[in-house]
Amino acid sequence: MQRPNGDGRTPTVSQICGDTLVELVYDVEQKKTALVVSRFGGLWNIEQEYSTGTGEILVPYSATNNLIAHECVLLPSTPEEYGFKHELLAEIQSFLHRYVDLSESFERLASYYILLSWVHDAFNELPYLRLRGDFGTGKTRGLIAIGSLCYKPFFASAASTTSPIFHTLDAFRGTLVLDEADFPNSDAKADLTKLLNNGTIKGMPVLRTLMTKSREFNPYAFTVFGPKLVAMREGFQDKALESRFITEETGTKPLRPDIPIGLPNSLKAEALTLRNKLLHFRLCEFFNIKSDATAIMKTAEPRLNQTALSLLSLVDDPTIRREMQEWFLAGQQSAFAERQETIEAQMLRAILRAMNDTSQTVGSIGTIADHFNMEGKLSGRAPVSSRWAGSFIRRHLRLDTYKNNGVYLISPNEKKKIDALSERYGIALIAPATQIDKQCS
Repeated sequence: MQRPNGDGRTPTVSQICGDTLVELVYDVEQKKTALVVSRFGGLWNIEQEYSTGTGEILVPYSATNNLIAHECVLLPSTPEEYGFKHELLAEIQSFLHRYVDLSESFERLASYYILLSWVHDAFNELPYLRLRGDFGTGKTRGLIAIGSLCYKPFFASAASTTSPIFHTLDAFRGTLVLDEADFPNSDAKADLTKLLNNGTIKGMPVLRTLMTKSREFNPYAFTVFGPKLVAMREGFQDKALESRFITEETGTKPLRPDIPIGLPNSLKAEALTLRNKLLHFRLCEFFNIKSDATAIMKTAEPRLNQTALSLLSLVDDPTIRREMQEWFLAGQQSAFAERQETIEAQMLRAILRAMNDTSQTVGSIGTIADHFNMEGKLSGRAPVSSRWAGSFIRRHLRLDTYKNNGVYLISPNEKKKIDALSERYGIALIAPATQIDKQCS
């Protein structure tokens, strides 16, 4: 949160003022902060204050701020020439390759994600990056290596309470680097889920109640939009939230022998140099970056395109872009495979088989329950009643039913909705009922 001091000066981390970028930098050696002001497409000055022309004067956050002084938030120290975009990406990927063992595709993808983090506010939607696996599989190492290059990374863990996470994100508008995101506390997990659900789309703050000095409750909208880098052992139960992550499964192969057991002191200096170059990239390219509609994947679900487009828009090389698109689409197929095993998908298959049996656009709930129980018998699932099936169809599939001559049926008007649900759950071919009967006999 940026609020003016008593003298009308506003402590600032980052601000876009028309065609001018203002960014906070921190000199670790001199323990001083300053503002980099870029007015002319990458040309910059280091200043101690900047007048916006509207009467507001921006000043840097103090170097004694705990988050800056203790390096909970990492900042660049000064812009450095980065050369060409492909050279900067090669340096980033080389850095990651030296210190963390990632699959080749994810290593390249993570390099572009780091680049995306520095210009994320040029887009309206973002994906998250995740390392998932058991302890001892390199998740924390990956967070340190990737996170240390991201835009204003803020390092936190499950040991942190959620309040400072909300406040820090709102104030610094940087990258949340969250280790051990499997929060044991249900309240903390709920807060984290809200933060992650709202943080992919610009203009979706989280409302939380603060107390004023006079002990009045005062709702405040916390801005949580921005890149996120997460490490966890499991996944989230919320499937919509799961779809926002680009995930690397750790511990699936032996560790590369050239990976150092401990991180060397040189990593810190190398990361600072790259952050300085990435700052220069932001100053030079921010106003030139926009979504590239040619990167949209025709066979992808709308949510996947929405999640991936910002990242793919930064990829100029057609071969690399195609490789990333294939990576995303492979993930979509895995999600389809998981979705096909859900109770919702099994019920949809039962509905379609019942419709095929009767050669009508609708089937009775009793017939649907029979088909549902036939498939369930193969997996050892207990049979369900027609009443349970009808309730499930109405509550979970949102399909209307009606009663005709004492028999409950799905409304004929629901045919289009059934087709759309079948496509969503990846149900293309339905085995005839006779084949199911043979398997059960």
